[in-house]
Amino acid sequence: MTETKLFMDHFYILDDGRVRQFLIVGEDEALLIDTGFPDSHVYEAVQSITDLPVRVVLTHGDMDHAGGMKDFGKCRLHKADWQLIKDGAELEPLQEGDIFQCGEYCLETLEIPGHTYGSVAFFDREKKLLLPGDSVQKDGPIYMFGMHRNLDLYIESQRKLCAIADQVETIIPCHHDYPIGPEYIERNLEDAEALRRGELPGEKHPFMPCFSCKGKWTEFYYDK
Repeated sequence: MTETKLFMDHFYILDDGRVRQFLIVGEDEALLIDTGFPDSHVYEAVQSITDLPVRVVLTHGDMDHAGGMKDFGKCRLHKADWQLIKDGAELEPLQEGDIFQCGEYCLETLEIPGHTYGSVAFFDREKKLLLPGDSVQKDGPIYMFGMHRNLDLYIESQRKLCAIADQVETIIPCHHDYPIGPEYIERNLEDAEALRRGELPGEKHPFMPCFSCKGKWTEFYYDK
């Protein structure tokens, strides 16, 4: 069951307890960021809030973010993640610099590959709001195992986000605690760099094909 919460003016958080999505309601249309698992019933949650046409954009192509896209018919996703989508809505490309205006919100697309090759963040400069998908989190775990992850790119992307951290006040990740502050970008980066240097001890995960590697701030699920 996906619960809905009005977090800011015309900005809703949809949360099924496993992953969260974001809905902005404008005057003529609504903008949905991510669609949850197939069983999250995000479409029904959106319909309970607005009957406006809904434009859909995805932070990345993992199933817990793209699983409900078939209910919406069409969505924007970075091409580097298209191979993660087995069926569902019609895909349209998403890339660095794409702007999504909805009501008083203006979201700029930032490419931040690493968690997946097609991961993006959405940044509202005026509101100092960052929606980073799974790439910035408090504590974690951040998934970095499997063929569609890349630790080197993740580190480069965290450095890219660090460059705008002084323009950010509020970060809303798709998992775990929220809201969090911009200091978590640097904290995730610090631990990711330690992971790459082989400095984080790893314990085999009880049922997933990876190791749990805990840094000072962040836990990563990693397989190398």
